[in-house]
Amino acid sequence: MRHAISVLLENEVGALTRITGMFSSRGYNIESLNVAPTNDAAVSRVTLVVSGSDAAIAQLNAQLAKLVDVVNIHDMTLGEHFERELAIIKLKLAAGGLARAVELGKKFGAEVLDDDPASYTLQLTGRISEVDDFVNNAADIGQLSAVARSGSVAVSTGEVTLSSYDRNHRLSG
Repeated sequence: MRHAISVLLENEVGALTRITGMFSSRGYNIESLNVAPTNDAAVSRVTLVVSGSDAAIAQLNAQLAKLVDVVNIHDMTLGEHFERELAIIKLKLAAGGLARAVELGKKFGAEVLDDDPASYTLQLTGRISEVDDFVNNAADIGQLSAVARSGSVAVSTGEVTLSSYDRNHRLSG
């Protein structure tokens, strides 16, 4: 099963390497990785997407929670959550392709960043399946010159936040 795991991580040299090393040393491929600052300058939020059995991922999460730089962890796929990805694609359009590209942008609610047919660039934020469909449809309209995807970011629904998760749930491990 696919798991989106969010981690609050201290901004220390080598902290991200320790996390990714733990996954790779156990034979798990990280399908998506996103790291960004939070409202606390000492902490970053890491969102990892990895596939494996629920039991195996639970064990990985317990080991991840023991790492010294990990402030908090939550497997978003264990509850209701919002998960999104940003994609920017650049197309080289053939004659007559501009109208189809404009229609694609409207269909998906994408923003046009560059309207030159030689470098037609669109930006979309959406669910992973929407982004996949968007990229596949774009490939049918013109030559994909560039595809840049941010990787997943996720937050729980409701009042629980990653920084409050430990007050509401006990971490295993």
